[in-house]
Amino acid sequence: MSFYCLCVIQFHLMTLYRPPVHGLRHPQIFYYGHTPCLYINKLRVAGVLDKPVNAYFESIFEVGVDEMLWDDMHKNDMVWPTVREVHEYRKDVYDTVVDAIMNHPSLDDKNGKEPVLVNQNHPMWALFMGFEHERIHLETSSVLFRETPIELVQKPENWPHLHPSAAELPTKSTRPVEGVDYPSNNMLSVKGKTIQLGKPLDFPSYGWDNEYGERTVSVPDFMASEHMVTNGEFWQFVADGGYRKKEFWCDDGWAWRKHRNIKWPFFWTAVGPQGSHEYGLRTIFEEIPMRWDWPVDVTYYESKAYCRWKTAKEGSPTSNPYRVLTEAEHQIIRHRDHNLDAARSLVSADKVMVTSGADFPHGETGANLNMAYSSHNPVNFFPPSHTGHRDTIGNAWEWTEDHFNPLKNFEVHHVYDDFSTPCFDGKHSMIVGGSFMSTGDEASVFARFHFRPHFLQHSGFRLVASNEDAPATHLFPGSFAGQAAARDQAAVEESAETTDNVYETDDLLNMYWGLHYPSSGTKEGVTPILDHKNAPLHGLRFPQRVAELLCSLEPVRTNNRALDVGCAVGGSSFELAKSFDHVEAFDFSNNFIHAAKRLQSGEDITFRIPVEGDIFKEVSVAHEPGFDTAVMKKVNFFQGDACSLSDYAENKAGFGSFDGVILANLLCRLPDPMACLSAMPKIVNAGGVVVMVTPFSWLEQYTPKSKWLGGFHDPVSHAPMYSKDRLKEVMEHLGFQKIHEEQMPLVIREHQRKYQYIISEATGWRKE
Repeated sequence: MSFYCLCVIQFHLMTLYRPPVHGLRHPQIFYYGHTPCLYINKLRVAGVLDKPVNAYFESIFEVGVDEMLWDDMHKNDMVWPTVREVHEYRKDVYDTVVDAIMNHPSLDDKNGKEPVLVNQNHPMWALFMGFEHERIHLETSSVLFRETPIELVQKPENWPHLHPSAAELPTKSTRPVEGVDYPSNNMLSVKGKTIQLGKPLDFPSYGWDNEYGERTVSVPDFMASEHMVTNGEFWQFVADGGYRKKEFWCDDGWAWRKHRNIKWPFFWTAVGPQGSHEYGLRTIFEEIPMRWDWPVDVTYYESKAYCRWKTAKEGSPTSNPYRVLTEAEHQIIRHRDHNLDAARSLVSADKVMVTSGADFPHGETGANLNMAYSSHNPVNFFPPSHTGHRDTIGNAWEWTEDHFNPLKNFEVHHVYDDFSTPCFDGKHSMIVGGSFMSTGDEASVFARFHFRPHFLQHSGFRLVASNEDAPATHLFPGSFAGQAAARDQAAVEESAETTDNVYETDDLLNMYWGLHYPSSGTKEGVTPILDHKNAPLHGLRFPQRVAELLCSLEPVRTNNRALDVGCAVGGSSFELAKSFDHVEAFDFSNNFIHAAKRLQSGEDITFRIPVEGDIFKEVSVAHEPGFDTAVMKKVNFFQGDACSLSDYAENKAGFGSFDGVILANLLCRLPDPMACLSAMPKIVNAGGVVVMVTPFSWLEQYTPKSKWLGGFHDPVSHAPMYSKDRLKEVMEHLGFQKIHEEQMPLVIREHQRKYQYIISEATGWRKE
């Protein structure tokens, strides 16, 4: 009923047929038909209904994902049905759904004698899917109305009130003052802990497929701001020219900002001359004087730009720059009586299960959630959690560093098989905590939602800083900030639809332990290659041989620092540390980096070597005989992205420049190889050497064909275009001279009788 009231009360037809200003979503008339359409289509898939209500409507109103690029404007060419037609369709759907509830045999409880449990295997799970789907669009449509010109909307009669602070007299100052117009936002230390993500299958509420599964995340100590960044704090960024300075923005974010000509947050309304920085505030249906103590509504791009600006302006309290929260960190600062652990023990600890919107603001875990109000609230209005943090739930969604991702044991639900999986693409950022408009599952402690980085969703952010890498989950290929590295690993055949990032699996980690440390298993009697005539022992020690090749090419020693791009579990990094004073080493896989750090700390590590079928041999990770473990201290491991090297060179504290760089079997697994290569002049010292080893095994799974260096025919001459020729052109253009070329074999063990034998081309390039 709420969605009906939200839509039909709008008195101007233009409101329902007018696309949003950004053109990236359907007009509201689509959503008015989309929500009832889903009930029918999903109940048909579930076998509850055997025929459509209106086959044409259930075709045109079916697909409402709308997850689009910021410059995709080809969305709204459809001639939509009239409001009356769609309204009549909604009534027909209502009658059909009510009849199914009253009469479908799957809900027959034999007059209470045989209670019916509706779970994921029950056909009426699709009914609850419809309920929660409508709640999602209630919130997203409220954003669309908030984006609509104020003269084209009116507030429904029974709409919830704005938060009472909206009626307070506004400040007379046009320049907000900390401590007067908005509270100070202190960085609070948080003790790290291990977090278990995932919703139990038997929890008595509906859940979307991405909520189920499990993941254990070890969260290091971190610092997080007491509350979300306020309009007052963000005003400082705006007034300081933050929207004009490219250095604070990622490449995609800057392109989006220019495309939209954004100069301040979208929901701020200019009330003075341009340049005066005087603003009011747009709520869903009203324009009000600016509330400097409410959280700022921004995109992910804007939140990250602010983090960079804040770091440049004031410095970070840790060794790493400011960033936003992660999903796991969010669970630590939530109130202990209203978090995952509490809800798993007591259903009512998932407060939305037992609490109305009117009652949600009350008590120690009070929050602006479940439509308690129809606007944000001051960030210091509600009591803090046990960690001292405010608004860890409700008020505004919080952007995170995590890509939207599947948990371990994720399974698609057959009734809605494309709800989550299209967005497991590294291009969607998770949002956590819910907003004032979040209801039902969106307001649950188990909620896992996401948006593209240029979308608004009543969303803000909290400042976070830590000395360790962010405990975030990243996927590939592609992302809003260029994050997208994957590496050369043909053995992994699992689909991203049924597992996490393939580079985070234990099986792959075991395989890479064997590749990087071939002496492992010696004391257990396991050889790296099963002994036989002409065994390709020359293919062992691949990481070490890559590092040795770099040293043999005698780079000029300016600062005696080396960089290992795509370091995996550190075999090449530790080899470099024998010859260089310091080694920076990063990999896209958090699993690999965590493993390398464990080994570096001196931990005794074991891993499993497949022997046959389900038979494995447990062996210890072992360095080569005579290896001096003291050199391991010279390596700094961190999780990173090869496509972001330029950004690291300009913004990452302590990254610096290098005399030697290696990229081993990485180039043809990047979504944008040129983004990586173009950074080389920035990070390599004069006379320094870059060693690239690659089999040029291009696959569209990892690299769009338009980004391949070669491996295709010229569209005009039809002559074959080879990657090595293109690489030579690129590197010479970047100021590097080719000084070496060889064919370098490597062997990767799958089990004791099956191996991958790869011949990569190794080239050396000296910076002139």
